[in-house]
Amino acid sequence: METNIGKIVYINGPVVRVIEAYDLKMREMVLVGQKQLIGEVISVDKAMATIQVYEETTGLMRGEGIISTGRPLSVKLGPGIIKNIFDGIERPLLNMYETGTAFIPEGIGMITIDEEKLWDAEVVVKVGDEISAGDIYAKVQETVLIEHKLMVPPDISGRVVFAEKSGSYNIEHVLIKLENEQGLHELKMYQLWPVRSARPVNRRNPITSPLITGQRIIDSFFPLAKGGTAAIPGGFGTGKTITQHQLAKWSDADIIVYIGVGERGNEMTEVLEDFPKINDPKSGKSIMERTVLIANTSNMPVAAREASIYTGITIAEYFRDMGYNIAIMADSTSRWAEALREISGRLEEMPAEEGYPAYLPSRLAQFYERAGDVEALGGRDGSITIIGAVSPAGGDFSEPVTQNTKRVVGTFLALDKSLAYGRHYPAINWLRSYSGYITDLSPWYEEKIAPDMLELRAKMLRLLQEEDKLMEIVKLVGEDILPDDQRLILEVSRVIKVGYLQQNAYHKNDAHVSLKKQHRMLKVIDRLYVKANNCVKMGVPISKVKNDKLFYKITTMKYNVTEDKLEMFDELIKEIDSLYDGLESMYGKEVSR
Repeated sequence: METNIGKIVYINGPVVRVIEAYDLKMREMVLVGQKQLIGEVISVDKAMATIQVYEETTGLMRGEGIISTGRPLSVKLGPGIIKNIFDGIERPLLNMYETGTAFIPEGIGMITIDEEKLWDAEVVVKVGDEISAGDIYAKVQETVLIEHKLMVPPDISGRVVFAEKSGSYNIEHVLIKLENEQGLHELKMYQLWPVRSARPVNRRNPITSPLITGQRIIDSFFPLAKGGTAAIPGGFGTGKTITQHQLAKWSDADIIVYIGVGERGNEMTEVLEDFPKINDPKSGKSIMERTVLIANTSNMPVAAREASIYTGITIAEYFRDMGYNIAIMADSTSRWAEALREISGRLEEMPAEEGYPAYLPSRLAQFYERAGDVEALGGRDGSITIIGAVSPAGGDFSEPVTQNTKRVVGTFLALDKSLAYGRHYPAINWLRSYSGYITDLSPWYEEKIAPDMLELRAKMLRLLQEEDKLMEIVKLVGEDILPDDQRLILEVSRVIKVGYLQQNAYHKNDAHVSLKKQHRMLKVIDRLYVKANNCVKMGVPISKVKNDKLFYKITTMKYNVTEDKLEMFDELIKEIDSLYDGLESMYGKEVSR
């Protein structure tokens, strides 16, 4: 119930203070001033309340009143979310654009998913059924890829006393009525949920399977987990956005929620233009058929930027409860942290490190904690994987946002400026990155891919670590001073870096690579090193061991071997064996003489 209350006495950007606000509650949504700007109560002190406003406050005056809505900042969850583009508080940008302005009109109100559009609803319960929280009462084919399951809200259960016939209705139409001890409850095609509250679940499941991305350095070396968390930190120009685009396009998540948090308008324009043109590899349909975009660019109100990641994660939890696997791309959490810092400064709070509020670590942890593989209410298993980009100023990973993010995420994909400037993409530094899910995912890799998959990974990482140490010597005295076995490590490491870790997002055979192919590629490189190293130990000179033609063929196998012709790797292994067995035989005879 909306009531007029209070009087504005202080305005500082998005921060407004109100007196005579006796009945306001923390986190309550309010309408501010004559234009009825959307705001949220963030502090209550006796008769004074502090409100953060999610719209531009230009023109707001002292003495204007506010309207209490009596409920927390909430989003409307129902058909019409998929394929849509929202601002930070779930207002559809395309609808606002159709009003004739290129900017968000002030006081437009809490418009949300289309209330007039008709959806074909299949009601799956009947009068007399006993249903409880999380149970499905109707289904709607929202897009060609996503079936929208209408669920009983978490705080309601009871007996069905009315069930509408299946047919075409708008989201405001009452589909069923439930009766319980509290009375009669009408269930429509949507439910409201406060964005800052996690949706309840039956239980959290252990991590058991990876989020397959088709990117070799991620899937093989630093895997993401379904229900896990990951950070992609990197300075300007290192490829954070492109990496997230690749994950959105190729990952095996059912639904993608892409949150552009405080990014430049041209970057979000690129996302809005490119995503509808990208075909989903699994279905051949547009990737937008399973994508939700939340755009809160750097010129939009800063308070809405702070709310945008909560809007995104709440939408993700709603679809997770239907039994889907969701991947959230937050680009970037640094801009979200900057919004926290700006609002904190206007509230005159005591600053902590680099001016960020003291509660930055807990806010980051609360966001990433909402990831997970769960059994939702209703018994369906679903997951949310959160992948957050971090934009440390100057690429300094010691700054607070990167360090506090590093403490709470399971996978850390450190982007490297020197790799990016050297045109090595993805520019993920294999020495600074890590995945904490290796142990949890080992059984999956051993059963689904190959028993030696993670053993091969460990071998390749050891070679790369050894190569890094040797390069320090090479920089001082040159490569020629090294013994042949160490020079071989340098040569094979180049094959790993260029032939395996570097991946071409625009090549049809290399943009996405199955784990089966990744494993076979690692087998070939491992066989190359083992056989070549045996020859070096026998005294074969490195000039003979490094066969340029063979090394080139192995480096370019990522382009030349297609997914339907993996047997070509067997031919490469035979070629390796033939060359080095011949060298061993020849030099073995010379030694015996």
